[in-house]
Amino acid sequence: MLAGNNHQSHLGQGIAFPLRVNVQGSLQLSAATHNIEESIQIILRTQLGERVYRPDFGSRLSELTFAPMNTQTLLMLRLHVQEALTKWEPRIVVDDVRADPDPLRGRVDLTIAYHPRDSHETRSLVYPFYLLPNS
Repeated sequence: MLAGNNHQSHLGQGIAFPLRVNVQGSLQLSAATHNIEESIQIILRTQLGERVYRPDFGSRLSELTFAPMNTQTLLMLRLHVQEALTKWEPRIVVDDVRADPDPLRGRVDLTIAYHPRDSHETRSLVYPFYLLPNS
């Protein structure tokens, strides 16, 4: 096994999101940090109660869809992201969540700084959250 692949083997692999097929006609897989980023997206996009057998899976972000863009909403967005990722993505440690408002688009860019457990490799992901649907 190559040394480059070995150090991230503990991060696992799974079916790619969104679901798609590869050139051989099999389900596309994603591995390591790419799989973590897809998992973060799935957790944040899933509303609590949406999954039948896991009603507590997901995040509370959808509760803030029509909230005003103010300091309290920005704080709640950060809190909901931190809470959901701490509970549902055990492969990472969330270092910081920053909320950058874009009032013209009705959007808040949530910048999630994290690192995989057992690693000091800092990574970040920007998740756009729309306070007004279809903005």
